[in-house]
Amino acid sequence: MSIGDDGGYGDGRGSGTGQTRTRLPDGETDPYAAPRRARAGLSSRNLITVVGVVVLLLAAIAFANRGGSGNSETDTGSTGSTQDQAAAQPTAPTGTKPVGGKTGGIPSGFPQTEQGAQSAAANFVVALGSSPMFNRDQRHQILSTVMAPSAAGTFQTKLDALYSPQFFKNAGLKPDGTPPAGMTFVFRTIPVGTKTTAFSASKATVEVWCTGLLGMAGEGSTKPVTTNWVTFTVNLAWAGNDWKTLSYAQKNGPAPVSGDVPASGAKEIAGAVAGYGGFTYAR
Repeated sequence: MSIGDDGGYGDGRGSGTGQTRTRLPDGETDPYAAPRRARAGLSSRNLITVVGVVVLLLAAIAFANRGGSGNSETDTGSTGSTQDQAAAQPTAPTGTKPVGGKTGGIPSGFPQTEQGAQSAAANFVVALGSSPMFNRDQRHQILSTVMAPSAAGTFQTKLDALYSPQFFKNAGLKPDGTPPAGMTFVFRTIPVGTKTTAFSASKATVEVWCTGLLGMAGEGSTKPVTTNWVTFTVNLAWAGNDWKTLSYAQKNGPAPVSGDVPASGAKEIAGAVAGYGGFTYAR
Protein backbone atom coordinates (compact mmCIF):
# COMPACT_ATOMS: atom_id res chain seq x y z
CA MET A 1 0.00 0.00 0.00
CA SER A 2 1.15 3.47 -0.65
CA ILE A 3 0.45 6.93 0.60
CA GLY A 4 0.05 9.93 -1.66
CA ASP A 5 -0.36 13.57 -0.84
CA ASP A 6 -3.88 12.88 0.34
CA GLY A 7 -2.48 10.89 3.23
CA GLY A 8 -2.93 7.60 4.89
CA TYR A 9 -1.09 5.07 6.66
CA GLY A 10 -0.05 2.96 9.67
CA ASP A 11 -0.85 1.43 13.01
CA GLY A 12 1.93 2.89 15.15
CA ARG A 13 0.51 4.20 18.37
CA GLY A 14 0.78 7.66 19.82
CA SER A 15 0.37 8.42 23.51
CA GLY A 16 -3.23 8.01 24.68
CA THR A 17 -5.17 10.86 26.21
CA GLY A 18 -8.11 8.98 27.71
CA GLN A 19 -10.49 11.03 25.58
CA THR A 20 -13.98 9.77 24.95
CA ARG A 21 -16.25 10.23 22.00
CA THR A 22 -18.73 13.08 22.40
CA ARG A 23 -21.91 13.95 20.55
CA LEU A 24 -21.41 17.11 18.53
CA PRO A 25 -24.05 19.85 18.29
CA ASP A 26 -26.08 20.13 15.10
CA GLY A 27 -23.99 21.59 12.29
CA GLU A 28 -20.76 19.88 13.46
CA THR A 29 -19.63 16.49 12.29
CA ASP A 30 -17.46 13.68 13.62
CA PRO A 31 -15.37 12.21 10.77
CA TYR A 32 -15.70 8.76 12.34
CA ALA A 33 -19.44 8.87 12.93
CA ALA A 34 -21.94 7.32 10.54
CA PRO A 35 -24.53 9.77 9.18
CA ARG A 36 -27.65 9.94 11.31
CA ARG A 37 -30.86 8.99 9.61
CA ALA A 38 -34.37 8.40 10.77
CA ARG A 39 -35.57 4.82 10.62
CA ALA A 40 -39.09 3.55 10.84
CA GLY A 41 -38.46 -0.17 11.03
CA LEU A 42 -36.06 -1.92 8.67
CA SER A 43 -35.24 -0.25 5.36
CA SER A 44 -35.37 -2.40 2.24
CA ARG A 45 -31.56 -2.43 2.12
CA ASN A 46 -31.28 -3.62 5.73
CA LEU A 47 -33.97 -6.23 5.15
CA ILE A 48 -31.98 -7.61 2.22
CA THR A 49 -28.85 -7.66 4.42
CA VAL A 50 -30.66 -9.59 7.19
CA VAL A 51 -32.05 -12.10 4.70
CA GLY A 52 -28.58 -12.50 3.17
CA VAL A 53 -27.01 -13.19 6.58
CA VAL A 54 -29.66 -15.82 7.36
CA VAL A 55 -29.03 -17.54 4.02
CA LEU A 56 -25.27 -17.56 4.65
CA LEU A 57 -25.75 -19.01 8.13
CA LEU A 58 -27.98 -21.78 6.79
CA ALA A 59 -25.44 -22.57 4.08
CA ALA A 60 -22.64 -22.70 6.66
CA ILE A 61 -24.63 -25.06 8.88
CA ALA A 62 -25.39 -27.34 5.92
CA PHE A 63 -21.72 -27.36 4.93
CA ALA A 64 -20.60 -28.18 8.49
CA ASN A 65 -23.01 -31.13 8.63
CA ARG A 66 -21.69 -32.69 5.43
CA GLY A 67 -18.97 -34.57 7.29
CA GLY A 68 -15.25 -34.78 6.62
CA SER A 69 -12.56 -32.51 8.04
CA GLY A 70 -11.60 -30.88 4.75
CA ASN A 71 -7.91 -31.55 5.44
CA SER A 72 -7.52 -35.33 5.37
CA GLU A 73 -10.73 -36.61 3.83
CA THR A 74 -12.36 -36.26 0.44
CA ASP A 75 -16.14 -36.17 0.10
CA THR A 76 -17.37 -39.54 -1.26
CA GLY A 77 -19.44 -37.85 -3.93
CA SER A 78 -16.54 -35.82 -5.37
CA THR A 79 -14.02 -36.70 -8.05
CA GLY A 80 -10.31 -36.04 -8.04
CA SER A 81 -7.84 -35.83 -5.15
CA THR A 82 -7.88 -33.28 -2.37
CA GLN A 83 -4.80 -31.71 -3.97
CA ASP A 84 -6.65 -31.35 -7.30
CA GLN A 85 -9.62 -29.72 -5.59
CA ALA A 86 -7.34 -27.23 -3.80
CA ALA A 87 -5.64 -26.38 -7.08
CA ALA A 88 -9.02 -25.67 -8.63
CA GLN A 89 -9.91 -23.30 -5.78
CA PRO A 90 -6.95 -20.91 -5.31
CA THR A 91 -8.33 -19.33 -2.13
CA ALA A 92 -9.22 -22.59 -0.39
CA PRO A 93 -6.88 -23.40 2.54
CA THR A 94 -4.66 -26.45 2.04
CA GLY A 95 -4.30 -27.44 5.66
CA THR A 96 -0.51 -27.02 5.55
CA LYS A 97 0.69 -25.71 8.90
CA PRO A 98 2.38 -22.28 9.11
CA VAL A 99 6.14 -22.10 9.44
CA GLY A 100 7.51 -22.27 12.95
CA GLY A 101 10.40 -19.83 12.58
CA LYS A 102 10.67 -16.06 12.55
CA THR A 103 13.42 -13.60 11.64
CA GLY A 104 13.08 -10.12 13.10
CA GLY A 105 9.47 -10.93 13.99
CA ILE A 106 8.64 -11.91 10.37
CA PRO A 107 7.79 -15.55 9.54
CA SER A 108 10.62 -17.36 7.74
CA GLY A 109 11.75 -20.82 6.75
CA PHE A 110 9.13 -21.44 4.05
CA PRO A 111 9.27 -24.73 2.11
CA GLN A 112 10.58 -24.77 -1.46
CA THR A 113 7.12 -25.48 -2.85
CA GLU A 114 4.35 -23.56 -4.56
CA GLN A 115 2.44 -23.39 -1.28
CA GLY A 116 5.57 -22.18 0.48
CA ALA A 117 5.97 -19.37 -2.06
CA GLN A 118 2.36 -18.26 -1.58
CA SER A 119 2.75 -18.29 2.21
CA ALA A 120 5.97 -16.27 1.96
CA ALA A 121 4.41 -13.67 -0.32
CA ALA A 122 1.40 -13.21 1.98
CA ASN A 123 3.56 -12.68 5.07
CA PHE A 124 5.99 -10.41 3.24
CA VAL A 125 3.30 -7.98 2.04
CA VAL A 126 2.02 -7.77 5.63
CA ALA A 127 5.48 -6.64 6.75
CA LEU A 128 5.98 -4.26 3.82
CA GLY A 129 2.53 -2.75 4.38
CA SER A 130 2.86 -1.99 8.08
CA SER A 131 3.54 1.04 10.27
CA PRO A 132 7.12 -0.05 11.21
CA MET A 133 8.08 0.84 7.64
CA PHE A 134 7.83 4.49 8.74
CA ASN A 135 10.74 3.99 11.17
CA ARG A 136 14.16 3.96 9.46
CA ASP A 137 15.77 1.24 11.59
CA GLN A 138 12.70 -0.99 11.53
CA ARG A 139 12.34 -0.48 7.79
CA HIS A 140 15.91 -1.60 7.20
CA GLN A 141 15.31 -4.68 9.35
CA ILE A 142 12.18 -5.58 7.39
CA LEU A 143 13.91 -5.14 4.04
CA SER A 144 16.91 -7.22 5.08
CA THR A 145 14.53 -10.00 6.13
CA VAL A 146 12.10 -10.18 3.22
CA MET A 147 14.22 -8.98 0.27
CA ALA A 148 16.74 -11.04 -1.66
CA PRO A 149 20.32 -9.86 -0.99
CA SER A 150 20.65 -8.73 -4.61
CA ALA A 151 17.60 -6.44 -4.26
CA ALA A 152 17.72 -5.24 -0.64
CA GLY A 153 20.21 -2.39 -1.20
CA THR A 154 18.31 -0.89 -4.12
CA PHE A 155 14.97 -0.97 -2.32
CA GLN A 156 16.48 0.46 0.85
CA THR A 157 17.89 3.46 -1.02
CA LYS A 158 14.60 4.13 -2.81
CA LEU A 159 12.47 3.83 0.32
CA ASP A 160 14.81 5.94 2.46
CA ALA A 161 14.35 8.71 -0.09
CA LEU A 162 10.57 8.19 -0.15
CA TYR A 163 10.08 8.31 3.62
CA SER A 164 11.08 11.95 3.97
CA PRO A 165 9.90 14.61 6.47
CA GLN A 166 7.58 16.00 3.77
CA PHE A 167 6.14 12.54 3.19
CA PHE A 168 5.51 12.17 6.92
CA LYS A 169 3.82 15.57 6.99
CA ASN A 170 1.50 14.54 4.15
CA ALA A 171 0.59 11.48 6.20
CA GLY A 172 -0.26 13.61 9.23
CA LEU A 173 2.86 12.53 11.14
CA LYS A 174 5.61 14.50 12.82
CA PRO A 175 8.87 15.03 10.88
CA ASP A 176 10.43 11.99 12.57
CA GLY A 177 7.59 9.73 11.41
CA THR A 178 5.83 9.39 14.76
CA PRO A 179 2.15 10.26 15.31
CA PRO A 180 1.07 13.43 17.16
CA ALA A 181 0.21 13.12 20.84
CA GLY A 182 -3.13 11.44 21.37
CA MET A 183 -3.20 9.91 17.88
CA THR A 184 -2.80 6.30 16.73
CA PHE A 185 -1.23 5.81 13.32
CA VAL A 186 -2.92 2.91 11.51
CA PHE A 187 -1.31 1.09 8.59
CA ARG A 188 -2.14 -2.60 8.43
CA THR A 189 -2.33 -5.02 5.48
CA ILE A 190 -4.57 -8.11 5.63
CA PRO A 191 -4.22 -10.78 2.92
CA VAL A 192 -7.50 -12.25 1.66
CA GLY A 193 -6.12 -14.79 -0.80
CA THR A 194 -3.09 -15.75 -2.91
CA LYS A 195 -2.54 -17.08 -6.42
CA THR A 196 0.61 -18.37 -8.12
CA THR A 197 1.03 -17.13 -11.69
CA ALA A 198 4.51 -18.63 -12.28
CA PHE A 199 6.56 -21.20 -10.37
CA SER A 200 9.82 -23.10 -10.54
CA ALA A 201 12.19 -24.45 -7.92
CA SER A 202 14.20 -21.21 -8.00
CA LYS A 203 11.63 -18.47 -8.76
CA ALA A 204 7.95 -17.74 -8.29
CA THR A 205 5.45 -14.99 -8.98
CA VAL A 206 2.56 -14.71 -6.55
CA GLU A 207 -0.42 -12.36 -6.49
CA VAL A 208 -1.76 -11.45 -3.05
CA TRP A 209 -5.23 -9.90 -2.80
CA CYS A 210 -5.40 -7.70 0.28
CA THR A 211 -7.54 -5.30 2.21
CA GLY A 212 -5.98 -2.71 4.48
CA LEU A 213 -6.51 -0.09 7.17
CA LEU A 214 -5.10 3.37 6.61
CA GLY A 215 -5.39 6.61 8.55
CA MET A 216 -5.02 8.36 11.87
CA ALA A 217 -7.27 7.44 14.80
CA GLY A 218 -7.80 10.13 17.41
CA GLU A 219 -10.18 12.90 18.39
CA GLY A 220 -9.92 15.70 15.86
CA SER A 221 -8.09 13.62 13.24
CA THR A 222 -8.37 15.03 9.74
CA LYS A 223 -7.40 11.65 8.24
CA PRO A 224 -9.90 9.10 9.63
CA VAL A 225 -9.02 5.43 9.29
CA THR A 226 -10.40 3.99 6.04
CA THR A 227 -10.17 0.65 4.25
CA ASN A 228 -8.80 -0.05 0.80
CA TRP A 229 -8.32 -3.03 -1.49
CA VAL A 230 -5.16 -3.79 -3.47
CA THR A 231 -3.47 -6.71 -5.20
CA PHE A 232 0.28 -7.15 -4.79
CA THR A 233 2.37 -8.96 -7.39
CA VAL A 234 5.42 -10.40 -5.63
CA ASN A 235 8.39 -11.85 -7.50
CA LEU A 236 10.29 -14.32 -5.33
CA ALA A 237 13.63 -16.11 -5.56
CA TRP A 238 14.86 -19.14 -3.61
CA ALA A 239 17.92 -17.83 -1.73
CA GLY A 240 19.60 -18.95 1.48
CA ASN A 241 17.20 -21.90 1.90
CA ASP A 242 14.16 -19.62 1.96
CA TRP A 243 11.94 -17.56 -0.33
CA LYS A 244 12.98 -13.91 -0.67
CA THR A 245 11.45 -10.96 -2.53
CA LEU A 246 13.09 -9.77 -5.74
CA SER A 247 10.49 -7.08 -6.47
CA TYR A 248 6.87 -6.24 -5.81
CA ALA A 249 4.20 -4.01 -7.29
CA GLN A 250 0.60 -3.21 -6.49
CA LYS A 251 -2.63 -2.20 -8.17
CA ASN A 252 -6.00 -1.17 -6.78
CA GLY A 253 -8.81 -3.70 -6.34
CA PRO A 254 -10.72 -5.87 -6.75
CA ALA A 255 -12.88 -3.92 -4.32
CA PRO A 256 -16.31 -5.07 -3.07
CA VAL A 257 -19.26 -2.79 -2.37
CA SER A 258 -19.05 -1.28 1.12
CA GLY A 259 -21.44 -2.80 3.65
CA ASP A 260 -24.06 -1.01 5.70
CA VAL A 261 -21.96 -1.03 8.91
CA PRO A 262 -21.81 2.22 10.91
CA ALA A 263 -18.30 3.62 11.37
CA SER A 264 -16.81 3.19 14.85
CA GLY A 265 -15.46 6.02 16.97
CA ALA A 266 -11.79 6.99 16.97
CA LYS A 267 -11.22 5.56 20.45
CA GLU A 268 -12.72 2.20 19.48
CA ILE A 269 -10.60 1.99 16.32
CA ALA A 270 -7.41 2.86 18.22
CA GLY A 271 -8.22 0.25 20.86
CA ALA A 272 -8.84 -2.42 18.23
CA VAL A 273 -5.54 -1.72 16.47
CA ALA A 274 -3.67 -1.94 19.77
CA GLY A 275 -5.58 -4.96 21.07
CA TYR A 276 -5.84 -7.26 18.06
CA GLY A 277 -2.62 -8.82 16.80
CA GLY A 278 -1.83 -10.17 13.36
CA PHE A 279 -1.31 -13.68 12.03
CA THR A 280 1.26 -15.92 10.41
CA TYR A 281 -0.31 -16.66 7.04
CA ALA A 282 -0.10 -20.07 5.41
CA ARG A 283 -1.45 -21.20 2.07
